[in-house]
Amino acid sequence: MLGLRLPAPPAVQRAVRLTYGFQFFFGLLLWVPIFYSYQKLIGLSDGEIFGIQSIYYIVFCLLEIPTGMIADRFDYRTSLTAGAGVLVAANLVPVFLGSYTGFLVHFVLIALARSLVSGAQSAYLYEYLHASGAGEHYLRVEGVGRAYSLVGKILFWPVIGLLMSWSLPSPYWLTAINAAIALVFAAKLPPIPGGRRVTGKTASLLAGVGGALSALRSSRWLMLLMVQGVAMFTLVRICQVNLFQPILASKSLSVNWYGAVLAAMTVFEALGAARPHRLRRAIGPVGSVFTLTIVMALCLGVIVFVGSFPAVVLLCVFAVATGIAFPVQKQLLNDSIPDSRYRATLLSMESIVDRAVCALVAVALGAYLAAGQLNEFLVLTAVVTCVAMGLLAVLLLAVRKHRSDRRVPIARRPGQAGPSIPATGQSTPAAGPELRARSQMGEARS
Repeated sequence: MLGLRLPAPPAVQRAVRLTYGFQFFFGLLLWVPIFYSYQKLIGLSDGEIFGIQSIYYIVFCLLEIPTGMIADRFDYRTSLTAGAGVLVAANLVPVFLGSYTGFLVHFVLIALARSLVSGAQSAYLYEYLHASGAGEHYLRVEGVGRAYSLVGKILFWPVIGLLMSWSLPSPYWLTAINAAIALVFAAKLPPIPGGRRVTGKTASLLAGVGGALSALRSSRWLMLLMVQGVAMFTLVRICQVNLFQPILASKSLSVNWYGAVLAAMTVFEALGAARPHRLRRAIGPVGSVFTLTIVMALCLGVIVFVGSFPAVVLLCVFAVATGIAFPVQKQLLNDSIPDSRYRATLLSMESIVDRAVCALVAVALGAYLAAGQLNEFLVLTAVVTCVAMGLLAVLLLAVRKHRSDRRVPIARRPGQAGPSIPATGQSTPAAGPELRARSQMGEARS
């Protein structure tokens, strides 16, 4: 049930169950299938709706580093608890203020809540499992946790349209209740055994930023992995939130089917998330994320040329790729972070770039939709993604080759003294995570 193949101590099992519970209820945003139609009903235009989405991404970017630093400086659990509390308030705003201002405040608070949780949740799970001697289970626990978080959506999203017709603000009321339950789970999370699994806390928030940037500059491999994650996340976010409803509308599907289609996508995403290790073992972690990103882009491009049923099938294929890619990418990043003191901050830095790109894409999407050019936008997105991933592949291989060359032993004549460069597989402890990630890239290519 916990996604652990080997027996785990009761304390670890309890922490994993609480993490699953938090993920389940915090991610249960029941208004996602209908928020576009809901805002249309209260009189917002496409420009206003996508303008709010762009502001949401910008605010998220501005908040990511401060909230990540706070989580690193103090406690991951405090950050998770605060995020759930803010989410409760965020979902009550549209109930009492159904206007442009109300939805702007709603999404700004959603940005704050998610920024408090985005880096801290993964960092807490990674650090807790490693401090408890169960670090080898991180990928499976992360994947199963994401799968569990999707189960509620499968159950509720098909009937959200009917709930909205019965009581217009009901999706927001129910989401606020879910956030309150997530708050309870966050409050019960146990502390990381032995305190933080680091050599010491950062001296200040400013020092935390400098340390995180220094750690990022020291690893070009980590930078490239972040860029790879940006391409994947942008496709997922834009498709599942911003493009989902316009795509179905362009295929002449009734709004009453939106929840059912999104639930079907969620089933396939959950199936992929529960078994991310299979593809990872076959082609390696970096190869997995790269391949799945290309698959997602092609799905969006091909949707333009098919009817309603094939479009739904392609959206489900997109969802399977999403489910597999997310936990693999999270482990790649966590394994490549050279200094655990800045884990949440570095994870937040990736999210900043993700949301910044999403903000730009949301603005462009609004312009394309206003001009009636959804199909052109989908094709352009697929082409740009494939070209960008091709360039990224070249850079990843170049960095891998450069690092490998630096680790080749220097041949010496018998009896010749002098230092030698360690062979591949020999490294200092500080470089271990990055070298592990690079060796995984090698496994993918072999």
